[in-house]
This record gives sequence, structure tokens and C-alpha cells, in this order.
Amino acid sequence: MSGRERRRVPVLTAALLSMAVTAGVPGAAQSSSRAQGQAWPVMSAPAPLPPRPFVFPKYQIRTLQNGLQVVVVLHHEEPAVSFRLIIRAGAIEEPADRPGVASLTASLLNQGTSTRSSEDIADIVDSAGGFLEVGSANELSFVAGAVLKDRTDLVLGMAADLVAHPAFAAEEIDRQRKQALSALQVSYDDPAYLASAVFDRVVFGLHPYGRPNEGTPESLAKLTRDDVVAFHRTWFAPNNALLAIVGDLGAEEAFAAAERAFGSWARKDVPVVAFPPAPEMSRRLVVVDRPDSAQTEIRIGHLAVARTHPDFLPLDLAIHVLGGEGANRLFGVLRTDRGLAYGAEADMHAFRNGGVIVAQTSTRSSATAEALRLAVGEFGRLPREAVDPRELRGVQDYLEGGFPLTIETPSAIGLQVLNQLFYGLDLRGLETYPERVDRVTVADLQRVSKSFIKPDQMAIVLVGEASQFIDQLKALGFGDAERIPIADLDLGSPTLRRRSPGAAEPAIR
Repeated sequence: MSGRERRRVPVLTAALLSMAVTAGVPGAAQSSSRAQGQAWPVMSAPAPLPPRPFVFPKYQIRTLQNGLQVVVVLHHEEPAVSFRLIIRAGAIEEPADRPGVASLTASLLNQGTSTRSSEDIADIVDSAGGFLEVGSANELSFVAGAVLKDRTDLVLGMAADLVAHPAFAAEEIDRQRKQALSALQVSYDDPAYLASAVFDRVVFGLHPYGRPNEGTPESLAKLTRDDVVAFHRTWFAPNNALLAIVGDLGAEEAFAAAERAFGSWARKDVPVVAFPPAPEMSRRLVVVDRPDSAQTEIRIGHLAVARTHPDFLPLDLAIHVLGGEGANRLFGVLRTDRGLAYGAEADMHAFRNGGVIVAQTSTRSSATAEALRLAVGEFGRLPREAVDPRELRGVQDYLEGGFPLTIETPSAIGLQVLNQLFYGLDLRGLETYPERVDRVTVADLQRVSKSFIKPDQMAIVLVGEASQFIDQLKALGFGDAERIPIADLDLGSPTLRRRSPGAAEPAIR
């Protein structure tokens, strides 16, 4: 749903695609071979296959009397039904002093209700031959699953019970908290996780988008049952939710099933929260010093547009040229030309109230400064130079050809429709997506790059052994680095540093 939940192609896949497209641009492969001092044979990538026509499945939308908006998508290829219920409440709706409560609340939904134990729930799902999952993100919480057609009422009724009558038993809260703390401990040992989490804090500052969705060890330890109950009571309501049902049902049959399951869920007044825009920032470089690291994790980027912005699509294509599927300049310069990284990519995560552009890669410690210089240089090229039409064509071919793959399964179809509704976008945009991608021009990419790519506002985060590259950064003009020892890092602090006992938290944007 959110930008962070968007489909992502693994770095290796993106890299191979990028290599193919780069090989098709005259001079690119030659420059790579010259950089290696050898004259390798040059072979262009094969042309893409002709696009296949596709028809987006038929769907209908209704709103129940309690305010629950229901989307039914007809899909008769197999005798199964999938569903996804979205609650418009995630990490950004948490109280500022209770980070992690949305994630903890969502994790408890399938751990018992007022009439069912967690074992009962698991047995029902297993007997129905399906699956059930719960979770949350920065803007939403969800319950999703799939089941054989003849068990639709059983599983939808149980899903309604999960969101309307969760037990939030004390022992389950303690168990889920321990699991979350254990997962965070593993994440904190992962430099890639740390780089991304610190990057979010640097870019968004104190804005809710900058908070870790999972909370922190300190915040999770403070959460109580009252906190969980209060979050659920405030935000979980049918008039604050969307439901997609996709599968081998007639439209009237599906709407009737939704009414039977969720019709008694009582609507309530839900707070309206006006989030301030994320603060503009000047360039900031944060180095998380992680001794004995063989590699450095690199994150580079800045604020971007919201999902509803009229320039979202051309800017998304521009970021694909920078580091996405179909082109990927970053991979070309960092891997193909210089051999500094195994992979590199860039993406744009767009949310309801803003967005972020982020490029990421990793390299050996001694090459950190050089890799950073090259990556920042590629950011600067986008607004300065028009892209090659063949780069744009490569991105368009990839996105247009890949779109039908995003609606191959019932769950994927439902997710696409829910995305449009969640962000308030025109549902007809799904049917016209390939055509709209094809209409984007080189001039469009140049225009949005000049408007939204801000090399002077870059947030840069490096996680690695600082002694291996800190002096090189200064020599290349990346001065004023904030060096934070890994032992002092606190993702819950606005300064990213642990406070000494009794010390006041310094003010920060």
C-alpha cells in the first residue's frame, strides 16, 4: 500500500536487467571494456517482445451502512477467494511517545479474540485450506488471507472478529513484545537495516514518517496493554477501513458475504489528523561508525512528492533511469564501469503526505568515498542532462511489459485496487497505466528532474568502519560528517545519539 510496500525487484534481478539495457546503448559497453583495459566483443540486448494486450478484471465497489468500503473483483480461474482488509492507521498515527504501538497492535490481532483463542484461529485457517496474515506499515494496518470458495463465510467472519473484538491478552502482549524485541536485536546487527532506518530519520527528522515502524527496544519496553487498547479503540472502525474480496464469486454473492461478516461492526468517529509537511533540509552526512565492517552501506536521497502528485509518474520513471528496472545508471557506473559494488538501485517511496527518493548500494570500506562521489554525481546528472531516449524506452518497456504480472493473482489484483482507493486515485488509472507510461517523454523527465531532484539537499548515510574512509570524504569535498559510534546510536532520539543520564535532549529540527 504505502511506498515502502511497493513491489521491489531484487538487486540482482535489477542489475541483470540494467546490464541488458546498458548493453543496448551504443558506447556504454565499450566504455566499460576500455575502463578494464580490454576490447571485449559488444553484443546488444535483444529487443523486447511486442506488448500483449490485457484487460483489467471487472470490479464493483459499494459502501456498507457502517461505512466499510468494499471492492469486489471477479476472478474465476480457480475455486478460491482472497481478501484484504485495510485499516487507515499505521505508525504515523501513533502517539509520538509510543512508537511501535501500531505494529504491536497489528501483531496481536490473530492472537485471540473475545470468543476465540489463537489456537482456534489457527485451526480454522488450516481446516479451510487457506492462510491468514496480519501486519502494519507506516500508514496502515491489515488483515489478509485466502481460502477455498466454500469457506468464504467462515474466514471472513473470523477476520471481522479479529478486528472488532481482539482480546489483547496480557500473556500474548508479553509474548509478541519479546518476539519484536528479538527481531529488533537481529535487525540492529544488520548494517543495511541500520542504514535505511537512520536515513529515514535524517530525511524526515521529527516528522512521523521518520519514526521506525517497529519502534525501538526502549519504546517497546514501555508499551502497556492500555496503549494497545487505546490505539485499537481510536482507529479500528469500519468507516476507517477498506475491504477487497477477489475470487470465484459473483458480485452480489461477495457483497452479501461482506455484509454478513462485517455488517455488525459498529462505526465510530475517527480523529482527523493534519500532518505537517516534512521540513526542508540542507545536505547532511551521517556516518555510523561500525568497527571491523568489511563493507559500507550507502544511502543517498531526499524528500520527494506524495503519491497523489500529478508529476508522480514521470518522476518515478526518472528514478528508474537513475537506478531502477529498465535502465539503472547507478549500476552501470558502480558495477559495470568501476566494479565497486555488486548491485545498486534507486527508488521513490510515495506516501499520502509526502515521499522520499533513495539510492542504495554497498561497497568495500576503502572504496566508500569513490562510490559515494559517483552516486552523487549520477543524481546531479538527472536535472543537468536530458536522458537518452533509449534509456527512457528501456524503462517504459519494462514497466509496460511487467504491469500484467502485477495482476496475475487474486491477491495482487485486490492490492492494486486498494492502492488506488487508499490514495484517492482514479480507478481508471489501473486500466490506462501502460498507455500513461508510454506517453511520458524525455522532456517530461527533464522537467521533473529539474523541479524535484535536489543535489544540494542530499541526505547521506554511511554505515561502516569510519576510519577506512572518513579522511577520503573530506578530500572529496564531503566535509562536516556527523560521526556516531554504533554503541551511541539511538533510532528513537531526534539527534540519533543516546543521551547521558540526566542530560536534556538538545533541540533539533
